[in-house]
Amino acid sequence: MAAQFGRRLAKGATTTAVAALAVAALSASQAPGVTADDNGRTTTAGAAEVSPDPVAGNGATGNSPYYTDLPPLNTPSPAPTDGSTPSVSPVESEAGIPATLLDAYKKAETELRASKPGCNLPWQLLAAIGQVESGQARGGRVDADGTTTSKILGPQLDGNGFALIKDTDHGVYDGNSSYDSAVGPMQFIPSTWAWAGRDGNGDGVKDPNNIYDAALAAGHYLCRNNWDLATGAGLEDAILSYNPSRHYLNTVLSWLEYYRKGTHEIPDGTGTVPGSRSDGSTGGSTPSAPSTSAPGTTAPSRPGNGSTKPKPTPPAPPSTTPPSSGGPSTPPSTPPVTPTESVDHLEDSGTPKLTAMAGDAFGDKISTRAENAAGMGVPKVRIRFTIVGDTDATFAGGEKVATALTGSSGVATAPALQAGETTGTFTVRTTLIGRTVTAPDYTATVTQRVADTLVRTTTTALTCAPNAEFADAVQLKATYKKAVADKVAVTATLITSADDATENAKGPYFKDADGKTVRTLTGLTTDADGLLKLPQLYSDDTTGTFLLRVTTAGGATLDVTLTVAAPSTDASTSPEPSPSPSASS
Repeated sequence: MAAQFGRRLAKGATTTAVAALAVAALSASQAPGVTADDNGRTTTAGAAEVSPDPVAGNGATGNSPYYTDLPPLNTPSPAPTDGSTPSVSPVESEAGIPATLLDAYKKAETELRASKPGCNLPWQLLAAIGQVESGQARGGRVDADGTTTSKILGPQLDGNGFALIKDTDHGVYDGNSSYDSAVGPMQFIPSTWAWAGRDGNGDGVKDPNNIYDAALAAGHYLCRNNWDLATGAGLEDAILSYNPSRHYLNTVLSWLEYYRKGTHEIPDGTGTVPGSRSDGSTGGSTPSAPSTSAPGTTAPSRPGNGSTKPKPTPPAPPSTTPPSSGGPSTPPSTPPVTPTESVDHLEDSGTPKLTAMAGDAFGDKISTRAENAAGMGVPKVRIRFTIVGDTDATFAGGEKVATALTGSSGVATAPALQAGETTGTFTVRTTLIGRTVTAPDYTATVTQRVADTLVRTTTTALTCAPNAEFADAVQLKATYKKAVADKVAVTATLITSADDATENAKGPYFKDADGKTVRTLTGLTTDADGLLKLPQLYSDDTTGTFLLRVTTAGGATLDVTLTVAAPSTDASTSPEPSPSPSASS
């Protein structure tokens, strides 16, 4: 269907106008100086036709063939907000992006946003290049690690209709020890991959056949010359450096604008493959099966080389003609079932109760098991964990969404949860990337910060004369399990007695902001070191011994003794009494 839309856009006057409007929108919003030609493709005044890559000489792909189909006319369906994978019709699958590839593009954007923020790389640009280079890795035929189920190789670059690039990798990536070929979902030639390759999925390997690795490498490649992709000039230079072709630029820009307007996630393996290539050959409309040709002999199965294995032909209706001799016919081949397709449901795998104090890391992690219909664990599938609800809790690293790969037993463990300051419960939702199956939700609870011990930081006696100020303030330190208890709520009350915790009506007191007498303080919190200094204390005209009771969230309590007494009279300064008159004799 995508190929049909592409041809209609090129030939029909009405659809050409629609395409021109889409490209014009891109020109206005993203690329100054870009205009639409009569075929609805973009052109840029004054720009050179070729902007070769300074290292490879022929861009990242060695100027290999690419898919030329333009975006379909139907409006993309918006992505769901609850983390689920929507069901889609065959027409919608043209606009959708297979789940693992979409995840890889967005992860690459996140990494580039941190490492090269001035580049302003949008994930939609990686998706546009992935569409043009490999038809989104042939409709999402990747495993849970993101590695293509069969290698995607371009034609050998022997100078016969393509660039001449003799072997640089000893056939390691492309299986050809004479000439190089473009490799993988983003179609890197080995000589470029040697310096541009990245490990995007954290497995310690830089594999051009892995979409996580290839998408991250493509992002760094596009950002390598300090280009700002938020500008028209920077965007154009970056795309042309990937493949130095004006038509390639126009095609990528069309898909970029299309994806910017919205797209959605579809299950892996359900996408369509474009039908038109830049070398004039055509591709199938379904994901291709693994190639069986020997490397380096004939052009391997790859977008643009015209050698994609045709899709299986459905069985013909029963015939009334007797079958000819020669044995039974070979049944049509079917693509192998991927691990993701074999998952029947997700279930909890012994996750303990999830509770943490505000600001702390959760001590336990979520474990989820992917199972097939027989209840057996399914390894090497990717599970997404999404935090939902009114909470500032995150996974380690500050993310609201995390993914994990199931191990040999089918269990995936989410990264550690980090509690924020918002107390209460929230939900962690699990989904299988690539398919919609039943899956558990997990409830996590964040409790308020507490202290179990409260002490004074000084031992100075707290005394005061009537109607005066206490010379020293009350200073305290709170701890919890012998560690600093920071940001803990504290209440201070001048109580009647040790046995009567009601507020005292006389004796020492605090003052509020208006200078009025108060004997209970709330809303106090310890600082980052667990310390708290209470406001100034005053005394009225009542003398005696009084108690200040300080309590914290969590139950820590401390009674502080306050003494109000009149100044003592020093006998040494008193006048001596007059002697008694002696009796006269």
